[in-house]
Amino acid sequence: MNVSIRLEEEKDYKTVEYMTREAFWNVYKPGCDEHLVVHNIKKVSAFIKELSFVAIDGDKIVGSIIYSKAKIVDDKNRKFEILCMGPISVRPSYQGLGIGSLLMNHSIEKAGQLGYKAIIIFGNPKYYHRFGFKNAKEYGIQTSSGENFEEFMVLELYKGALAGILGKFYADKVFEIKKKELEAFEKEFPYKEKLITDTQLNQKQ
Repeated sequence: MNVSIRLEEEKDYKTVEYMTREAFWNVYKPGCDEHLVVHNIKKVSAFIKELSFVAIDGDKIVGSIIYSKAKIVDDKNRKFEILCMGPISVRPSYQGLGIGSLLMNHSIEKAGQLGYKAIIIFGNPKYYHRFGFKNAKEYGIQTSSGENFEEFMVLELYKGALAGILGKFYADKVFEIKKKELEAFEKEFPYKEKLITDTQLNQKQ
């Protein structure tokens, strides 16, 4: 296996949607909607084309990562732009081989070079702490509903990047998926059975 990383191109979009669907199907809930999120992000102004990468093994796409613009709003209604990472996906047959880490490290480096302040994610702390992500409460940042929990994490892209930036995090509305929209989008893909699995138990939605 000789995996390389390059910028995603428009010709990759459908392949990435299929792969994302395979990677997330029945993991967090019966079925998934991450493939629709990936599809929709590319149609809004929050999409950052320069941070949309795919991992390639030969000529096969085996992983992808995408970023969108988000904001922190403080108690004076001042807005600060930051990054929201995700979805990140790896083809199921390639999971556990370090491809997700390659995509994370590559995109974090590029995001810093582009001058962004920080990245916010919702994810597994055991996995993301290795990249330097910390609980958002350490930076005085809360979810839009004023919550903090271990899965809500922040990575400063340079020291002091978030100095004086406190408040609530708001992702782009593109992450708000409507049931009918998902049902219509699903018709573009081969049928897959929706199941309740052990991985879905005790997950934060």
